[in-house]
Amino acid sequence: MNSDANAVPNGELTLRTLAMPGDANAAGDIFGGWVMAQMDLACGIRAAELAGGRVVTAAVNEMVFEKPMHVGDTLCVYIEIEKVGRTSMTLHVEAWAQRYLKPHRERVIAGRFVMVALDDSGKPRPVEILSA
Repeated sequence: MNSDANAVPNGELTLRTLAMPGDANAAGDIFGGWVMAQMDLACGIRAAELAGGRVVTAAVNEMVFEKPMHVGDTLCVYIEIEKVGRTSMTLHVEAWAQRYLKPHRERVIAGRFVMVALDDSGKPRPVEILSA
């Protein structure tokens, strides 16, 4: 669990969005599935940039829920490329909450996603690294 107040995110900031009331349960905590969906979007953005084309999520190998997100928090998703294979990429993903009207951030979820590059017919293709 990430309890260090001086901790900093690993990776590149790829997505920021606001947690809204429609994303919350009755207790006011944001659904974990909503956060996972945002993490998946961020992985798709970063992997498509890296691969220079269409990508899909092949696997979520790890997902650790550390702290809740709340309505009004800003979700910040950071991506670090861990490994690039022939047709796939493994990305370490961290979701951080910038607490509503507070200056500090807390890591709320960490995960590992595998993305696969696809050609125009939807078949795996070699990753053509355009940027790292």
